[in-house]
Formats: sequence, C-alpha cells, structure tokens
Amino acid sequence: MKTVFVNPERCIGCRQCEFACAVEHSQSRDAVLALFETPLPRPRIHVEAGPVFNTSFPNKCRHCNAAPCQQVCPTAAISRERDQDLVLIEPRKCISCAMCAMVCPFDVLPFHEQAGGMRARVVATKCDGCVDRVRVGREPACAEVCKVDALVFGELNALVKLGRTRESSAVLTTMASIEPRAPLAPESVAGWRAWGEAASAVAQEVHHGEPR
Repeated sequence: MKTVFVNPERCIGCRQCEFACAVEHSQSRDAVLALFETPLPRPRIHVEAGPVFNTSFPNKCRHCNAAPCQQVCPTAAISRERDQDLVLIEPRKCISCAMCAMVCPFDVLPFHEQAGGMRARVVATKCDGCVDRVRVGREPACAEVCKVDALVFGELNALVKLGRTRESSAVLTTMASIEPRAPLAPESVAGWRAWGEAASAVAQEVHHGEPR
C-alpha cells in the first residue's frame, strides 16, 4: 500500500506542502490565479508548531481502515476509493453535521467553503491523497514539494523499514561516541557477592523464624 509517510523530525515548518496542496485543489491549479479564486482554495494538510522551539508537524488524514469518519457519516458522503485505498468526501452529499470531525482521532477535518462545480457552501474538507495524480503515476503534491523528506510517498512497509534503519544508525553512531565504562574491579564484584550471600542467609533465617 502506498501512502505519504511523515518524518516529523525533519519538518522545518516552511509550509510549502500547504501551499502546494491548496494550489492542487484550486479550480485553476495555477499558483497565481488560485489567489484570486472565490472561495479561496484550502490546504488539506496542516503544519502545526511543535511544543519545542524549531519543531513542527505536518498533520494530515491517515485514511484509516476502518475509518471512523466514514462509519459515522449519516449521508454516506465519505467513502473509500478501493484502487488507491483512500478515504474521500463527496461535497455534494456533505451536510456539515461535523460528526466526522468529532470522531477523527487526528483532528484533520476542518470545514471550508468549496465550489467544485456547485454553489459554494461550507463542507468537510480533508486530504484526498491527490488521488487524480496518483492514478497517473505522480506523487501527491505535498510530498513532491517537500525538500527535506518530512513527507515521503511510497510503499508503507518500505518507508517504515527505512525510518527504522535511520533511527538505528543514529543510535549506534551516538553510542560509538560515548566512552565505554571501565569494568568493575575484581574486589568490587567480590564485595557485592559477599553482601548478596549475607543478605540471602538473613532472609532464610527470618523465613524459618530464627532471626539473628
């Protein structure tokens, strides 16, 4: 299964992903003309500042399976696209009841005006995985513009393995820079062993009701 994998430790908060996403979902799909559209196109990925200085997190829909938003939608406006395994919203069916937003575990379902060939009205707006791009072999817009690999598109298991390898390498590099501790001197080991034997003997005497 292909997906956009998030490496939050790499995000620099440039928000290029937000801009690219908004342009991709605009009517003109032009970076200049999109600024003059009504309603303004909205990004479906949200870069939030982290709790520590110089950290940020690009938050987006995970396309859960099963998807809580799809399960609670009373008008079947939310469905799963089987070919790419993406959770999509049909704006014409959305009644803005916000049930999907209430159950979303990642808080990625805001409500904005959308045109999309109909009278503009406020509806649930979420990541669609750039399904039209993916169908023709292109990357989602957010991953395509990310220059630091905070957002990477590919097979999920391969991306997880890559992240695991990277983290293991970082840990081993850190360990290699730490001077190893000197082993315990023989007299120290003997002292601890003697203390353990004495403590064990006292415990046995207490257990048999014969404390010293």
